[in-house]
Amino acid sequence: MGSDEAYNFVFKVVLIGESGVGKSNLLSRFTKNEFNHDTRTTIGVEFSTRTVQLNTFTIKAQIWDTAGLERYRAITSAYYRGAVGALLVYDITKHLTYESVERWLKELYEHADPHIVVMLVGNKTDLESERSVPTEEAKDFAEKKGILFLETSALNSSNVEEAFNSVLTEIHKKVSSKEVVRGSISAVTLNGSKEETTEESKPCCRNI
Repeated sequence: MGSDEAYNFVFKVVLIGESGVGKSNLLSRFTKNEFNHDTRTTIGVEFSTRTVQLNTFTIKAQIWDTAGLERYRAITSAYYRGAVGALLVYDITKHLTYESVERWLKELYEHADPHIVVMLVGNKTDLESERSVPTEEAKDFAEKKGILFLETSALNSSNVEEAFNSVLTEIHKKVSSKEVVRGSISAVTLNGSKEETTEESKPCCRNI
């Protein structure tokens, strides 16, 4: 039906964070409105897409779920390339998953576009009674790092739409303002620019 062409932009967004924080369920809640109580650890990488309307623009969000286990790190590193947004997820009931946030952020900036839009996401707010990471602590950290912040629950859908849409809106602002000019962001411009982008990238690839 030609639905693949019925959008203005394609934005690649990666989900990162430790294993077990709920990345896969955030992905399935946003893209399919589903929650799986028996989510097994993601092996390698998988992605889903969802098309959203932001003002007058239609955005195709390509959400990548990268494995949190250390041994799969080398596989997922390559998937940061070309990403223009990232949700860095931790579990509000497991302080260790929050403590590793800085390391994930460092890795992200090493592999991704420097202008990438990042949101720190405290997931599992449905387990408020087991909370071990205070909201203010995470919020202050996000402010210091200059990244977005929101707490979510993939289980009851709380703030899931808001999290993804906030990131997509910020990406769109950066693209529209031409703030981001690097090659990786060129890949997400208007459909009509696809051929242009391909041509531009050829010389750089030969030089590597």
